Amino acid sequence: MIEKKQPATIAREALKQLNVLKLAPTPANYQACYNEIANLPNVAGFPEAPLRQLSLALTARNPDQGTQLELLDTAIGQRSWQKVQDALVAFTGASKTGTPNGGNTAPVMSNECMTNLANAIENILPALGNDDERFSAQVAEFLQVLRDPSADAQGIEAMFADFSHRVSIAAEEQAEIKVALLKLLHLIIENIGELSLDDSWLKGQIDALLIAVMPPLTLRRLDDVERRIREVMFKQTEAKSRSMEAQEEMRMMLSAFIERLSMMNNSSNVFQDRIEKSARQIEQVKTIGDMAPLLKDVIDATRAMAEDARNAHDQLQTLQEKALTAESELIKLHLDLDQASALARHDPLTDVLNRKGLDEALAKEIANMLRKDAPLSISMLDIDNFKKLNDRLGHETGDEALVHLVKVAREFMRPADSMARYGGEEFVILMPDTTLDKGVQAMKRLQRELTRAFFLAGTEKILITFSAGVAQLTSGESGAEAIKRADHAMYMAKRAGKNRVLGA
Repeated sequence: MIEKKQPATIAREALKQLNVLKLAPTPANYQACYNEIANLPNVAGFPEAPLRQLSLALTARNPDQGTQLELLDTAIGQRSWQKVQDALVAFTGASKTGTPNGGNTAPVMSNECMTNLANAIENILPALGNDDERFSAQVAEFLQVLRDPSADAQGIEAMFADFSHRVSIAAEEQAEIKVALLKLLHLIIENIGELSLDDSWLKGQIDALLIAVMPPLTLRRLDDVERRIREVMFKQTEAKSRSMEAQEEMRMMLSAFIERLSMMNNSSNVFQDRIEKSARQIEQVKTIGDMAPLLKDVIDATRAMAEDARNAHDQLQTLQEKALTAESELIKLHLDLDQASALARHDPLTDVLNRKGLDEALAKEIANMLRKDAPLSISMLDIDNFKKLNDRLGHETGDEALVHLVKVAREFMRPADSMARYGGEEFVILMPDTTLDKGVQAMKRLQRELTRAFFLAGTEKILITFSAGVAQLTSGESGAEAIKRADHAMYMAKRAGKNRVLGA
């Protein structure tokens, strides 16, 4: 009997396999390795795009079917297999109560629609795996029926109900596996961070990975984080290699310094022995003629000692200059490491601070505020009608609009101000040495600047506006509490008509 592996053991082996295969540490790659080791089907995610295509291909032949199509679109948006199944089954059933031509038995769906449905099901199949041969045979039969123009509508309805039930089970299992894998990844990454206490330069990468595995996940987001982490890893590896070389040079210089000190000590001992020997010999001299060679020995010994001391001084001075140079290099390398780690504290799309970077910047500004007894204002801003912009022009254009907002804001902000992406289309701006009234005025000026700087989506000019709330940090208040007040003021600005700034 084969012993069943524990999840922790499978997780470790999956990480090793990622390294052996030189795969990027994304959740999808990790899940594939984990499923392979655990002998589990490698199911794919919710096929939203094919289902959207299916929904567009369906045509309502009566009001009931129109209602079910609306429910189908909602179910797809909620990524609920059960609701998708219910909407499709109800859509098929609605044809019996409202068929055209006085109740004639016209086909529920056109041949083109049935073909599109068959294609959509084929796109869904990878999510179900191929471990169930009986079900695979049923699906093959179902696809053959769908592509048959003379197929019976009721038969299609029954077969589709069975298929939908199977899909709902697979989707639930895949969702549970995804949650479990994310928990394992999060735990492993946290443990790596705890075990790497001496390697503080890893902190930036650990923080970025923890952000990457936080739901909801998108492939574009994972690709952006992977690109940023690879840049950080390259710079950190290069900087750490140079740091190790500089440390080795320092070690060799210290070794040479100690060796030179030892040689000076030996030379001093030899000189002392020669002087003592000459002193004893001088005590026994009876004539001036006998003293001449002894004086010559003393002078020669003194000259030799002086020459050794001069050489030692020159060598030690050279070592000191090299040590200062190496020390300067090490300081620069540590700054390079800090800068490389800081890359992981920025949002990959807009290059402003992310939530982790915001926490660090906010803590720093609060400390400065307390030390200087100066005001600190925090603004929360949210782009107006951003969802409509995404729905009408696509997510890529939405991303470009976010980048445009950040570009305009950076041109307007002071060097001391900090900007962070709080989430989605929400941004936070930290304004040190700024009272509440001045903070509100600053955000209104930014609104005017944004009004003048039109956003171009292709050849279309789009006016981007935002609603904002501003809060001044009070005595004893935490940064999170001030952000919460600013967020509430921003919400009230939205309710008041958008494109407004309110103080908290």
